[in-house]
Amino acid sequence: MVNEKPSDLELQVLAVLWEKGKATAREVLSAMPDGKQRAYTTILSVMQVMEKKGLLTHTAKGTAHVFRPTQSKSKTLAPFLHRLVTTVFGGSPSAAMQALLKESKLSKEELKDIRELIDGMEESK
Repeated sequence: MVNEKPSDLELQVLAVLWEKGKATAREVLSAMPDGKQRAYTTILSVMQVMEKKGLLTHTAKGTAHVFRPTQSKSKTLAPFLHRLVTTVFGGSPSAAMQALLKESKLSKEELKDIRELIDGMEESK
């Protein structure tokens, strides 16, 4: 069971793994979202610590370890998002979404996806 909150670097590793499903440290290194140059050993060490924290698990594939997250993206991020909405936006998800939309440069495809999500939520209520 995961007992610790992931650091910013660990969240980036998780983001890569949530997108890929599973990956080696080298694959994670080449896909890091912030684009910073890091040594392979740095990412491998971070992933090994994450495994000790219960954030990742691995299987052996030859000499490489293939890592995967132990929890879903939504389960991991829910406490962060809840805290952000509560502390910064007074508990208003609408205010949080408005701020995010105003501060983001969204493509037409992203806007379409957001509209479809909202429409789907309205239909389910």
